[in-house]
Amino acid sequence: MSETLFIADLHLRPEAPTLVTRLHTVLERAQKARALYILGDLLDYWVGDDQPLHDSLRPAFEALKTLADSGVLLYLQHGNRDFLLGEKIAARFGFTLIPEYQRIELDGHPILLCHGDSLCTDDAAYQAMRAQFRHPAFQAEFLAKPLPERLAIATALRERSRQESSLKAQDIMDVNSDAVRATLDAQGCHHLIHGHTHRPALHRLTPPHALRAVLGDWEDAASLISHREGQLHLERIDESGTHIIDQAPLAHQPT
Repeated sequence: MSETLFIADLHLRPEAPTLVTRLHTVLERAQKARALYILGDLLDYWVGDDQPLHDSLRPAFEALKTLADSGVLLYLQHGNRDFLLGEKIAARFGFTLIPEYQRIELDGHPILLCHGDSLCTDDAAYQAMRAQFRHPAFQAEFLAKPLPERLAIATALRERSRQESSLKAQDIMDVNSDAVRATLDAQGCHHLIHGHTHRPALHRLTPPHALRAVLGDWEDAASLISHREGQLHLERIDESGTHIIDQAPLAHQPT
């Protein structure tokens, strides 16, 4: 049975070539998959499709294009770092862009996919900034700025984010359980797969048989969730091989 694979929070950037190496390892496995979903923050920053792709990142994008050309379905969801990645770059490298909340089915089970930052509702300051950045008028004004100015703004925002995150309580930067439940109910799903928080885990939810599957970041190793034979597998892939961190079956909700 072919797999469906999920990754997020690679934060590809020129100064971290190991991330590209890890991606190549995952893409070798993905050659036999049905689909690969990238749930946001493939890139550490993206300021518009006129941004030149750095030479060190080009092999990663070419490998993704090769994967898509081979027939593997390749989907990309925006994260909080690469939400300006548009249709131009997606078409160039074989991505299909999917919306902020994407409902899919795996073996007949409805699964909700999202990056995860919209669920961190305890961080009011972040949510206000997120709403501003996602507003079409703000994006149009930003994209009208010269490329060097946009790159400088992105660099400043990355540094600001690092500084502010170090000062915030850890629970504020995690998802809010009420927001998770309300979103699942609104989307008609019992299972959720997301990234953003960098806290890989499979959470068993109330009521029974519901799951919140969280992808990790790639700073120390590749983080992957696979679906095969009716189960979700949370995996860590490093130089020593592939390690199953946790696994859980997808089960229908009792009626």
